[in-house]
Amino acid sequence: MSELHKFLFDGLPVRGVIVRLTDAWTEILRRRATNTDTGAYAEPVRDMLGEMTAAAALMQANIKFDGSLVLQIFGDGPVKVAVVEVQSDLALRATATVQLQGGAALGAHTTLSQMVNAHNKGRCAITLDANTKFPGQQPYQGVVPLFDDHGQPIEKLSEVLEHYMLQSEQLDTTLVLAADDTVAAGLLIQRLPMAGVGNLAGSMVSKETEDQIGRNEDYNRIAVLASSLKREELLTLDVDTILRRLFWEEAITRFEPLVGDTAPRFRCNCSRERVGRMIVGLGREEAEEILTERAEIEVGCEFCGLQYRFDPVDAALLFVEPVQMVSGSGEAQ
Repeated sequence: MSELHKFLFDGLPVRGVIVRLTDAWTEILRRRATNTDTGAYAEPVRDMLGEMTAAAALMQANIKFDGSLVLQIFGDGPVKVAVVEVQSDLALRATATVQLQGGAALGAHTTLSQMVNAHNKGRCAITLDANTKFPGQQPYQGVVPLFDDHGQPIEKLSEVLEHYMLQSEQLDTTLVLAADDTVAAGLLIQRLPMAGVGNLAGSMVSKETEDQIGRNEDYNRIAVLASSLKREELLTLDVDTILRRLFWEEAITRFEPLVGDTAPRFRCNCSRERVGRMIVGLGREEAEEILTERAEIEVGCEFCGLQYRFDPVDAALLFVEPVQMVSGSGEAQ
């Protein structure tokens, strides 16, 4: 069963979150494997998407955002785009589009740059789309490259996202991510500002002086411990064991874990209505052109695999304006 745990280091401006996705992750993989158009993910794509899914769940839980968080990686390699969407209630879905040519295959040791950043054109985007928007408000999006300041490709998704968090929130973050065919898991450690809402010590101390009182040293120590967590440990050990092994000398306050209905879980929000709006967006002419070539317009959801079919009558009804009745007259307006 999937679970998510939050914790604080007592008296220190450091917080943490750990997530283990089991049933939610295997459901994503099952739906992909049973899709006759795509088939199962190759191992490196599966592991990358699993790490993305764990990371997106950690980030959404960490910021408590009332809306959807969308994590995307796109570039010029065989993986054209990988997308994870996590709602504010931690319902999530994920998919990746892979295009291989000439019978090529992705080996087990294919790297992140080989999959999506073949010519340093890869990007990682994080979009926050609020449920309630002001008039004209657009979703916030932050984009970071998949290479470092020296133009060298970054091979670990965790490093890409750590850079994003430092750039967008000015908060030092340490991420450890791992995934296989049964578990997608992640550990997030983040340094909190001494002043303001995140001030756990209760004193107004500027960031410039935190080194003088050892607060950065506290974070650095905990970050080093977190980074020592091995992939196999993250995938196989339970949360209690992981926290005890890593931070046995630290005083930790743990919050009620999210399990069951409150834990991260798979849910796709596709619908026939949404697909219909997409067809309307194509325009009547293009919809009719598709129907001259085939009996139905068929659209499959890349996230859950559901197929939506619109025959000529269904498609025509999409472009009919809704009839409004004049009160008391019984005649259409």
